[in-house]
Amino acid sequence: MKRPIRLAAAAMLLAALAGCQSTDGNSTGVVRTNEPAKGDYTAFGDAFDGLKTVSDVDYYASDQAVTEAKTQFRSENYGNAGALFYKATRLAPNDGVAWLGLAASCDRIRRFDLADMAYRRAYRLLGATPEYYNNVGYSYLLRGKLQDARSNFLKAYELAPNDPTVANNLKLLSSSVQNIER
Repeated sequence: MKRPIRLAAAAMLLAALAGCQSTDGNSTGVVRTNEPAKGDYTAFGDAFDGLKTVSDVDYYASDQAVTEAKTQFRSENYGNAGALFYKATRLAPNDGVAWLGLAASCDRIRRFDLADMAYRRAYRLLGATPEYYNNVGYSYLLRGKLQDARSNFLKAYELAPNDPTVANNLKLLSSSVQNIER
């Protein structure tokens, strides 16, 4: 009989503690965040001043994988590039550049199903950028969907009219329409 009473007492104590909030000590009702206040000390006795918080970090875990993936992509090792971009998306799921690189790598190995998934994720993270529309346009060009390629290249051109990559892709598109090879 004592066990149910202890469980009930423990549940009531947890319920009471769950409703509590610690304040910053000046009774303003402001709940303390993880950011250190001026004058706070670390566990080692030194002040937090000068220590970087997460928002100040210049290096992310996916940086090395993305750099290596871009090198592999430029060397036309698209499978290796795709594997490295995939690794980067696992290390930093909100890295839009990694998702865009993964999509481009999947295009080159003709895995358009995976490319479409990666493009959707890249769009959610990067938005409507010239790089996004240019890459999607090139994906459609590789698939032979020339109208879709053209509309995406034109969107990229509207956003970045002086971008030489977009201009080259528009020229490539026009030459592929004029020179049909069977």
